Amino acid sequence: MRSKQWFYGFIILIIGLVLVACTDENAQTEPTKEPADETKTEEGNKEEPKVDPFDHTEKYTITGMTFRFGDPPPLKSPGLDMINERFNVDYKPEIIPQGDYIEKSSAIVASGSMPDLIGFPGTDTRFYQWAEQGAFLPLDDYLKHYDTLGNIPDYVYNSFKVNGKIYGIPRYSQPYPVTPVIRKDWLDKLGLEIPTNYEELEKVAIAFTKEDPDGNGKNDTYGVAIGENINPNFNMGTYWDFNAWYHQDEEGNYIPGIISEGRKDLIQFFANLYKEGAMTKDFAVLDWASTNTEFYSGKAGIFVGGVSGMSEAYFEGLLAANPDAHLVAIPPFEAPDKSKGFTIGSGYSGILALNAKMAGDEGKIFRALEMVDFGKKFYPRDTKNPDNADFDFYLGGEGKGYNMEDGQAVQLPNFSSDGLSPSTYFLDNREQVPTDANITYADDYKMPEMKEMVQSLQEMFEANKLYVDPSYGVMSPTNQEKGTDLTQFIMNEQSKMIAGQRPISDWDSLVDEYMKRGGEAIIKETNEGIKAKGYTEREWK
Repeated sequence: MRSKQWFYGFIILIIGLVLVACTDENAQTEPTKEPADETKTEEGNKEEPKVDPFDHTEKYTITGMTFRFGDPPPLKSPGLDMINERFNVDYKPEIIPQGDYIEKSSAIVASGSMPDLIGFPGTDTRFYQWAEQGAFLPLDDYLKHYDTLGNIPDYVYNSFKVNGKIYGIPRYSQPYPVTPVIRKDWLDKLGLEIPTNYEELEKVAIAFTKEDPDGNGKNDTYGVAIGENINPNFNMGTYWDFNAWYHQDEEGNYIPGIISEGRKDLIQFFANLYKEGAMTKDFAVLDWASTNTEFYSGKAGIFVGGVSGMSEAYFEGLLAANPDAHLVAIPPFEAPDKSKGFTIGSGYSGILALNAKMAGDEGKIFRALEMVDFGKKFYPRDTKNPDNADFDFYLGGEGKGYNMEDGQAVQLPNFSSDGLSPSTYFLDNREQVPTDANITYADDYKMPEMKEMVQSLQEMFEANKLYVDPSYGVMSPTNQEKGTDLTQFIMNEQSKMIAGQRPISDWDSLVDEYMKRGGEAIIKETNEGIKAKGYTEREWK
């Protein structure tokens, strides 16, 4: 372990020296890091490019590097040839298996060979460190020229601002969180309504435990399925969200939800359920897969669901044992401060940045961003067919990279391993769904019961506001160093409170422990970052 720590420390030191050296070298020839390729119009308040952003006359060599789950595609292939021909480039992407990416990409950058485009996992703090060191190109003046990149919400781009400039492009992640769902068939059996506050939710959970909601005459059901690290956390709104920076201290500083009054109330709620046997008894040692099994085997009546990424196989298992099972969303509760709504997702799962050394070549910048923009293009469901030339190109052509089956485009089994489609080679190939797109997430599922649950979740989200967490994209050095261990410590102590092994009256002492173990510095650094990004008040979407 010590040797690994020494190795990574050495790599970070080398990276810093290389980046500083690169910055010093650039400073001698380029007096400013602002794109030196823009000029003001006659009005004096607008900047326009000197070159046509979509002029393909000149051919460019464009390099890139990112991570990928699974095996990387070949270095020569039909898909890569199609990209080179369409964009008039010599494109050289290096796609590295996810497990090796941090180490290999750090070594490549340390060697002074950072490519034109470089990808990061969404939680990778190296992006912010390297941006501060001048490694990346500020993108503010370029994004507006592209249909996709120019329409990504400001609150998402704010996560990639360093010293007021945007340095990163987000890899899309749908914004709706995972939130509680409930067995509507059990409610109906017991004559109960969907709960609207924690007092009602507690009564429902206890009824699910003691009143035989499945009608089998056995004492084999309970209320809430929950596992280790108090997961799911069953927050019924941002006020109770342990991850959200919503609450503020007496000085107006945002504090993490895990030490807030809302979290304290939630821990008390769980303690009440635990005492009544209305939640998973061995929750503290139950992993996520086992927690899912607890719920989908029909034992519990309250769990969580999302609009995407849900397993129909799990749902099939539930229906096999409980044919009448009917899941619906639980709308957010009104908080003591009158707020109502869940926390919106960050809107990204990865980051893409451009090398600062491209600053002197506007044509190359525009070409690289054109490729990025194309890779992120959104195609409505009814346009995903050969009649859409861009979509047909993206998947490698009908009969070559994909086939149409029952009206849907289905990629060939070897489309990635043989590099048959251009989609394989775009560093960010996740569609960026526009905020005004009429997406029906239920369409992604086959089972009517699953469609109904997902539709109830989407309708619930669309009918309520979502809180924008101001801490998205803020880097705290102390949190990097101590955050994981500190969160685990808090989770362990709060689990003890739920199980009655530590009194909840110790809450203030637990918060003091958090502050002394690094929490005070994390709060200070995070609030400095929040202020630097220009947040002045809570924002709801």
